Amino acid sequence: MTMKNAFAPICLALAALGTALHAAPAQADAALRAAIAQPQRTPAFVARDAARHPYETLSFFGIKPEMTVVELAPGGGWYTEILAPYLRDKGKLILGADDPASDSAYAKRSIERLQQKLAAQPAVFDKVQLGVFDAARGKLVYAAPGTVDLVLTFRNVHNWAALGEAPTQAVFKSAFTALKPGGVLGVVDHRLPAARTQDEKASSGYLHEAWVIRVAESAGFKLAAKSEVNANPKDTADHENGVWALPPTWANKDKDRARYEAIGESDRMTLRFVKPS
Repeated sequence: MTMKNAFAPICLALAALGTALHAAPAQADAALRAAIAQPQRTPAFVARDAARHPYETLSFFGIKPEMTVVELAPGGGWYTEILAPYLRDKGKLILGADDPASDSAYAKRSIERLQQKLAAQPAVFDKVQLGVFDAARGKLVYAAPGTVDLVLTFRNVHNWAALGEAPTQAVFKSAFTALKPGGVLGVVDHRLPAARTQDEKASSGYLHEAWVIRVAESAGFKLAAKSEVNANPKDTADHENGVWALPPTWANKDKDRARYEAIGESDRMTLRFVKPS
């Protein structure tokens, strides 16, 4: 056997190994794209993909289909509709949702709507788990300590900021506790320009990026990376009725609607934090 022929099987094996190593990320990406493209998504949600960038955002946070993922305060389930099918077969999705035992009528209606949504499409949502998340009352019972790979929250920190810095920090601490060492917290929220004043209650819906980073780091996290995938330089963040003047809320109805439509959705920070190993 010549030297060239002797090395041939080794080269073929290395080539096959290289193909397999490169195939895994491609398959994960394909699964995420398939979850985003699945026909069961709410049409009005799909219409916002261009503004919310779900593929780029979730990829930036490092999501993988075998992870245990918590989504805090899922609201109407915009991201839940993507996360549930993506994680269904290999991973786990836990929703930090409103407390059914809450004395808040709003919270009760919210959890009832979410439960109805999940029950309506068992083929998509049958494996989704519900935990209790009530930032106002400090009831944050959604995952066992050290069991979660990724905690996500989309456009919610400003709501916690309205409760005060201490309750916001408590939320971040609960995420820190739930995560495994090396686990990731992904945050998206409306961004207030650094030169503008953020009031104590974040009443405009906008937050200083530096404030969010400081509160997260005070809970033990380290900032791993920032992304501008959800940035919108057209947004001046100084609207009557705050961020809710913009689509999709249109708080001012027809007043200045063309201007707000030209701006589009808000300028948003996209931050990836890590729990140190």
